Amino acid sequence: MLRGLYNWTLSLAQSPYALWALVVVAFMESSFFPIPPDVLMIPMIIARPSRAFLIAGVATVASVAGGMLGYYIGYGLFEAVGQPILDFYGKGEKFDEFATSYNEYGAWAVLFAGVTPFPFKVITIASGVTQLSLPVFIISSIIARALRFFIVAALLWKFGAPIRDFIERRLGLVFIIFCVLLLGGFALVGLL
Repeated sequence: MLRGLYNWTLSLAQSPYALWALVVVAFMESSFFPIPPDVLMIPMIIARPSRAFLIAGVATVASVAGGMLGYYIGYGLFEAVGQPILDFYGKGEKFDEFATSYNEYGAWAVLFAGVTPFPFKVITIASGVTQLSLPVFIISSIIARALRFFIVAALLWKFGAPIRDFIERRLGLVFIIFCVLLLGGFALVGLL
């Protein structure tokens, strides 16, 4: 089923409404859809490299807007659904500890999930559940999603189709290594 959904999403890149399809997919992916917008972005940019940065900008705006829906899902539905389940299992108080801990590092969690293959929807919903500061969430989302989509766009704009395999297979690993090095650098500065 997931492969069929992937192929369907990829076919949207060929349609005359590809940019609008990208808006919908990027929006939905940030809150509940399993297929990342890169599946549409990559063939769209390869087909029209002159629009690479417009495509990345559209994906960024739609993804951040979808992330705000994910935040609302976590914020608005947790009291009605999540909290009673936690209370039933005697874990309600432990969640408060988790929320406090999450909110200490929430901006980093949003940044990390926004640039890596980690499902961004998990972080958007968790941010709403823990009531991470909305301005912190939005700013972190803008930075993370812009970084991810504009790097992909720049690589495709510069190198075209030959870089496609690298992006589809290895870019997530590169982003994870980048995040680990970035966090390690901040930790090292904090120790000095």
